[in-house]
Amino acid sequence: MSLEDLRKKIDQIDTKILKLLSERAKVTLEVGKDKRRRKSSFYVPAREKEIIQRMLKENPGPLSDFALKVIFKEIFSACRTLEKPLKIAYLGPSATFTHMACLERFGSQVICTPQESIPDVFHYVGKKDADYGVVPIENSTEGIISHTLDMFIYSNLKICSEIYLNVSHHLLSKVKLKEVTKVYSNPQAFAQTRLWLRDNLSSQVDLIETSSTTKAAQLAAKERQSAAIASKLAAEVYNLSIIAENIEDNPANRTRFLVIGHTEGERSGQDKTSIMFSTRHQAGALYRALSPLDKYKVNMTMIESRPTGQKLWEYVFFIDLQGHVGEARLSKALKMMEEECLFVKVLGSYPEAD
Repeated sequence: MSLEDLRKKIDQIDTKILKLLSERAKVTLEVGKDKRRRKSSFYVPAREKEIIQRMLKENPGPLSDFALKVIFKEIFSACRTLEKPLKIAYLGPSATFTHMACLERFGSQVICTPQESIPDVFHYVGKKDADYGVVPIENSTEGIISHTLDMFIYSNLKICSEIYLNVSHHLLSKVKLKEVTKVYSNPQAFAQTRLWLRDNLSSQVDLIETSSTTKAAQLAAKERQSAAIASKLAAEVYNLSIIAENIEDNPANRTRFLVIGHTEGERSGQDKTSIMFSTRHQAGALYRALSPLDKYKVNMTMIESRPTGQKLWEYVFFIDLQGHVGEARLSKALKMMEEECLFVKVLGSYPEAD
């Protein structure tokens, strides 16, 4: 076939795709009406995961699984907006990694509202000024984000889903690397690029901490001979050049984010449950509290402790478990834990991120 014939064929296929997308959107409007009648959530991560998994299983190629995910996530975003435009609060400002996680999960067709701090995100969602919030919870290099865990001690918001984002740091500037005299970024970014900075920058270059990577990019855009460690999105937003790519010391550097809201998560078949609990000050109390997990074969993927802030040396424990609270074995394990603990609070059951 000639190029002209191939292009005509693509035009015909595009017309079919457009008709099918319009048909899907019309069905989505009916789904939205039903959800309003039943007062159910417009964001159902278990359902979206189910569709993605089915599409990947049926994928005949040559499109990669990654490309297919990107396409369908935007379809979800556009159709979800027809049901109800979602407002998402996130730890800002714009162009941060939390902003990128927000777009990764909800797509481009949402209203993203930056907040100055993690407590502000919880407060904004708690007042229902936003439908959901996105906050960081842990980094594969630097560990847990304690501010996020602490908020669950006082908040009744639920964890609705989780996001894993590959964190790639880039050096952004308007000048060449050899001309840079100062570098801006937040403490976490500096910690995650420590070796690269030591090996590639002169000891005369000043490293200046900022509240966020976005703030760093803003300063680098204004000040000559300065640079910022930030994301590719920040480079686009603030018109900066990437003068060094992927400068993180650990190429497997990832951050986990949580989506928080008021809704309970449906079972997806591959779920995670987060809980918090406190034990008595007795020998073996923590062992006895966790023993039901062994009895019912529940896998624990994370455990952290935090001071309650109410009494000296009083702590609460946070753990992530594989499974959904609606499953019999997990439900029985949690009921048995309640008998050994001062309290057990389920923070949410949600689909495990890829």
